[in-house]
Amino acid sequence: MTSYVFDPPAVVSVPVEGQDGRFPVRRILCVGRNYAAHAREMGADTRDPPFFFSKPADAIVLPGADVAYPSRTGNLHHEIELVVALKGGGADIAVDQAADLIFGYAVGVDLTRRDLQNAAKDKGHPWDAGKAFDASAPISAIRPWTGAPPQGRIAISVNGQLRQEGLVADMVWNVPEIVAEASKLWTLAAGDLIFTGTPEGVAAMVRGDRVEGEIEGVGKLAFKIV
Repeated sequence: MTSYVFDPPAVVSVPVEGQDGRFPVRRILCVGRNYAAHAREMGADTRDPPFFFSKPADAIVLPGADVAYPSRTGNLHHEIELVVALKGGGADIAVDQAADLIFGYAVGVDLTRRDLQNAAKDKGHPWDAGKAFDASAPISAIRPWTGAPPQGRIAISVNGQLRQEGLVADMVWNVPEIVAEASKLWTLAAGDLIFTGTPEGVAAMVRGDRVEGEIEGVGKLAFKIV
C-alpha cells in the first residue's frame, strides 16, 4: 500500500445527467479564438491554426456554486463555451476516430482575468495568471452523447441581458478537428475536458452579477459572482 507524506487531494469530478456515477476530471484543455467573430474581436485572423492553453482540474466550479471574484483583477470576463468530455484518448488521433472518444458535452464558462492576460500578451509571457486561476472553470452537468456533435445556439446573459450569442456550428475548428489537433500535442486520456472556444461579445462582470449560459441540446449553467 502506498503511503504519502500528507493526504493527497480529492479527485475533482463533475456530475453526469441521469447517472449516479460522476465524471473524474484528469485535466482541462482550452482552445483559443475558435469563432471567427471572436477572433476578429481579439485582433486575430479567422483561420489561424488552433492553439491551446490549460487550466488545472481544481479550477472547476460545480453546478449551483457561486464564483468568488478573483484577486488581482479589475476586468473579469465571461467566455461561454461547449465543453467536450473524453472517455478515451491516445496520441495522433485521426479526425474520423475522434467521435469514438467522446463521453458527452457540457456548458462551460472560461473565466478570464483580461487585464492580466493582456499584460502577459504585451510581454510575451504565459497566460496562466489570466486563465488558469482558482474557480476559473464553471461547468454544468455533463450530458452523455452519441452521434454528431451539438451544432445549435450558444449564449450567455448577465443579469438578464444577453451578452454572447452564436451557433456551435460556427466554430472555426469543429469538435473532431479539435480533439485530433490536441492529440498531436498531448496524449489524451479518459477524464480530459476540452473547452472549445467562445463566440464574440466577451465582457466584464462585477460582484453581484447573475450569469446564465445555455447551449441548445446540451444544458444550462447559472452562477453568481460574489
